[in-house]
Amino acid sequence: MQGTDLRSELSRRYFVKSRTARTAAIRMAYIAYARTVAGWQLRRPTTEARASLRRRIEELFDRDWQDAADGLYPRELIEGLPWREYALAAPKLIADLPKTRERIRTGRHDELPEQADRYPRYYARNFHYQTDGYLGHTSAELYDLQVELIFGGTADAMRRRLVPPVVRYSRTHGYGSARPMKLLDVACGTGHLLRMLGKALPDARLFGLDLSPQYIARARETLPREMDVSLVCDDAEKLPFVDGHFDAATNLYLLHEVPRDVRARVLGEMFRVVRPGGLAVVADSLQFRDAPELTRELRAFPERFHEPYYEEYAGQDIGEMVSSAGFTVRETSLAFLTKVVVAEKPT
Repeated sequence: MQGTDLRSELSRRYFVKSRTARTAAIRMAYIAYARTVAGWQLRRPTTEARASLRRRIEELFDRDWQDAADGLYPRELIEGLPWREYALAAPKLIADLPKTRERIRTGRHDELPEQADRYPRYYARNFHYQTDGYLGHTSAELYDLQVELIFGGTADAMRRRLVPPVVRYSRTHGYGSARPMKLLDVACGTGHLLRMLGKALPDARLFGLDLSPQYIARARETLPREMDVSLVCDDAEKLPFVDGHFDAATNLYLLHEVPRDVRARVLGEMFRVVRPGGLAVVADSLQFRDAPELTRELRAFPERFHEPYYEEYAGQDIGEMVSSAGFTVRETSLAFLTKVVVAEKPT
């Protein structure tokens, strides 16, 4: 092995090992958080499940390092978590614990602001038992830290799995400064995926849509000013765009939080607004058939959090959902606890 190759291999191994160790440390912080919030005594995974989780984590970070090394996104995206952002959110998270704890203890999921009655019934609830559900500024500030704790510091690495297929598609089809790609992120939340896409595709024209005005406001506050991004507060069931307006569309971690018929409508709307030959990348939680050894761990998610549509979602297949919307599925892959489907709209 030549010197350059050896340095690259050592760098890769160090990255994977250090990120895996960080995941273990954040997992310990999450266990402490969970016990404080609800008194949960988290069950130890079976030997098979523990081995599967560790293998999947290492594969996730190995792929993350390799894609950065291959130039599919800047290395700065994998260098660290947004610690400053999380440090600012942590005191508010701690202050909010008593409310969350009481909500979990009593099983209440309808403690929402007055304007909640303007939204679909499936949406107007305290998902994860978080204060105000998705309809509060505090929720928007705390969401990303909460998700990173739950997933042990792997959330952004899993989000990045959507970036390589978009970049490859952009390069293959000749998009760039002279011909910018138009991409819509459906249910963009606080904009973490948009930020990554903007770093990987600085010439792209990005659009983000979310039903929560507070999460859209958070995205406007935190996304880099130099990004070419337009943010819209609207319903993914009725996208406010004309047919074939976008070259690509992404959707991340929405499907498990909506009923079956809403999933179909959202994917149908994505199909409508993507041009013929355009790209769709859809990702969400693993499903039961993807990892039978993790069934108990996957079922624990809706047991601990208010996730009324998760169990039914996990029994479906994302690839079949995307195909039923009209797309041609090109690739399906697993990334730790996330499943990614890459598809194209037929010409």
